[in-house]
Amino acid sequence: MGHALCICSPGTVIIDNKRYLFIQKLGEGGFSYVDLVEGLHDGHFYALKRILCHEQQDVEEAQREADMHHLFNHPNILHLVAYCLKERGTKHEAWLLLPYLKRGTLWNEIERLKDKGNFLTEDEILQLLLGICRGLEAIHAQGYAHRDLKPTNILLGDEGQPVLMDLGSMKQARIHVESSRQALALQDWAAQRCTISYRAPELFSVQSHCVIDERTDVWVRSMRSLGCVLYAMMFGEGPYDMVFQKGDSVALAVQNQLSIPQSPRHSSALRQLLASMMTVDPLQRPYIPFLLSQLEALQPPTPGQHTTQI
Repeated sequence: MGHALCICSPGTVIIDNKRYLFIQKLGEGGFSYVDLVEGLHDGHFYALKRILCHEQQDVEEAQREADMHHLFNHPNILHLVAYCLKERGTKHEAWLLLPYLKRGTLWNEIERLKDKGNFLTEDEILQLLLGICRGLEAIHAQGYAHRDLKPTNILLGDEGQPVLMDLGSMKQARIHVESSRQALALQDWAAQRCTISYRAPELFSVQSHCVIDERTDVWVRSMRSLGCVLYAMMFGEGPYDMVFQKGDSVALAVQNQLSIPQSPRHSSALRQLLASMMTVDPLQRPYIPFLLSQLEALQPPTPGQHTTQI
């Protein structure tokens, strides 16, 4: 994987001895930008994520994000095409070259349907949730938790399959907190990396002797983990969006069991699955393998498949 980037002509760059042409800007965040580029060697489009690194810690975190991508070869996790580091005086930019998926994010799809007064069907929700769970299962199997799961961090492939992206907040799945100093450090990390309306209850006030595990990925912290992703697919918005927009305390709201709206669009089985993910007590939340078994049982039969009434 190359660590040198050459600006060879206006609008083009070379990464790993391949030339890419800048097409347009796709988006930007606090310290990163995403551009659409075309590979002149293959004619394919790619998303080039550029992370501004103001200090050595930023460089290490960008490298760590690239390393996280390299852990996986899974259809539901975005793979990294190339990585390089560009020097800009005393500062650097880390560049991650990623596949470009033209359908955009799950949130784009939810909003597109909502603008037309529509929602995802239950069959579509179940199929999407199954793919998301399979991606999370692969992440948890490596000993990590995504910790930044939300509809804007889930892309849709050409066939509509969900693809998890933005692995920069991935952290060890199981963290043993053994002192008040360690608890405060984890709480501060969550405050920096997890938007307040998306944060699991146990990360608002970390206890000095506890275990934080991968079930934070199952919590409904607005649109940032699996329960909330399901909620957003079902109802077109995250469960704490309005709390946050009104300026009310999300930290207090997430401590209470959420009431699930009634809708004829959803079966009781799907509602029960959502309720299990929304449990405030992390010890009572299901692990991904249990959710996968439930989802596989709920999948609609394929065309031509016969079902037997019991």
